[in-house]
Amino acid sequence: MAVDLHLFRKIEARKGLFSVEKAALAYNVFTSVLIVVLFRQMDHPAQMLADRAMIAGMTFLLLWLYRLAPCRFAAFVRVAVQLSLLSYWYPDTFEFNRLFPNLDHLFAQAEQWMFGGQPAVWFARCFPQLWISEPLNMGYFFYYPMILIVAVWYLLCRFDRFDRMSFVIGASFFLYYVIYIFLPVAGPQFYFPAIGSDLVEQGVFPALDDYFNHNQELLPGPGYEHGFFYNLVESSQRVGERPTAAFPSSHVGVSTILMILSWQGSRRLFAALMPFYLLLCCATVYIQAHYLIDAIAGFVSAFLVYALVTWIYDRKCVCAAVSLP
Repeated sequence: MAVDLHLFRKIEARKGLFSVEKAALAYNVFTSVLIVVLFRQMDHPAQMLADRAMIAGMTFLLLWLYRLAPCRFAAFVRVAVQLSLLSYWYPDTFEFNRLFPNLDHLFAQAEQWMFGGQPAVWFARCFPQLWISEPLNMGYFFYYPMILIVAVWYLLCRFDRFDRMSFVIGASFFLYYVIYIFLPVAGPQFYFPAIGSDLVEQGVFPALDDYFNHNQELLPGPGYEHGFFYNLVESSQRVGERPTAAFPSSHVGVSTILMILSWQGSRRLFAALMPFYLLLCCATVYIQAHYLIDAIAGFVSAFLVYALVTWIYDRKCVCAAVSLP
C-alpha cells in the first residue's frame, strides 16, 4: 500500500532509533573493529573501546527516555547529543591516522606547484588588520552555531524533515571522518612549524613520517591578537585541534551541505547564513588550518557527499515503507 514517507519517518522515529543515531552507531561499530584490529599499535585502545560502549549505551538510554515522553524537545535532545559528540569523534580520528606516515609534504608540494607558493601564508601575511582578522575568525567560530541554527530551524519549522536533516549532517561528518582516518594530512598550522618557516619560504617540503605521533605543535593564528573572535578561535584550537582532518576540509564541506539544507528549507535562512558561510570558507585558509586545495576539495566533495547520504536515507525509507502492512 502507498505510504507517505514523511508520516512513516515520524512513526519510525517514535518506535526506534533516529537515522542519525543509526549512522553514529554504524561509525561506532566500524571504528571499534578498527581498534580491535590495530589494538597492539594504539596508545589506549581499551579506553577507546570503553568510550564507545558508553556512547552506545547513552544512545539507547535516550531512546528509552524518549519512549516515555515522545515530543519535539525530546527528539531535539537526542539529535543534539549525537551532533555534540562530533567534538569527540573528530580528534578521535587522530588516534588512527597517527599510525600512518604523514602526507603533508605531498599536499604542500601540490599547493606550491598549482599556485607558485602557499596561499595560506600569503593570505595571513597580507591581512593582519583587525577589520579583516575579526570577521574571518568570527566566520570560523560560527561553524558549530551554524549547525545548531539549521537544526533548530528544521525542528520548529519543518519537523517532518527533521530526521532527514539530522541524518544528512551526521552521516556527512562520519564520511569525512572515515577519510581522515586513512588520509593523515595535518594542514599548514601543524606542518609548517614542524619543518620551519625557512623551508616553507624556499618551497622545500620534507616528509615527516610519524613525526605527529609524538609532536603536536600548533602554529599561532594570524591576525589581530587582541581580538575577541581571534581569542575564541585560538582557545578552541588549543583545546580541540589535532594534526588530522585537513583534506578535504570538512569545515567547507559540511558548511556547504548546511547551505544546501538551508536553501531547501528557507530562502531567508539561506540568505542570513550566506555571509557567515563565505567568511568561514575563507577563514579555513586564512588561519592556516587548511591548504587552499583542501578548501576547494571540501566544496566539491560536499555535493558528492550530500548526494550519497540523501540517496542512502531515501533508499532506507523507501525500503522500510514497502515493508509496512
